[in-house]
Amino acid sequence: MPTIRKVNHLALVVSDMEAALSFWRDALGIPLAEVRDVPAEAAQVAFLPVADSEIELVLPTSEESGLAKYLAKRGPGMHHLCLEVDDLAGFLQQLKANGIRLINEEPRIGADGKKYAFIHPESTHGVLVELYEIPPLPENDGHAKS
Repeated sequence: MPTIRKVNHLALVVSDMEAALSFWRDALGIPLAEVRDVPAEAAQVAFLPVADSEIELVLPTSEESGLAKYLAKRGPGMHHLCLEVDDLAGFLQQLKANGIRLINEEPRIGADGKKYAFIHPESTHGVLVELYEIPPLPENDGHAKS
């Protein structure tokens, strides 16, 4: 049976990246690990690690994207919760079998190799939920490194 490993991240949609960073990075003191363009999602994402998780600030880069439409309709704030799982395909099958509405019926693969899929907020009582499966790290080949 597939299991949840941890909360991977909380994603917050923002309308002004610098203003958002002035709070999360500067006022709260959370270090900024990286800001990355994510063309597949028409977004720019700032990654702020917190313990074994992270906060992602997500800025739409196209007015036509679903993210921009979400921002226009709901304003800045919580966008989604991401749970890291050990078997994404198994989770999607389990959710479908339980009548859960999915945005992605099959896993998508990000540029970083992570598999992901979204669960529709209609089935989660209003919260957009993303599931991540992180690819395993390459096995040590048995040779010592110097």
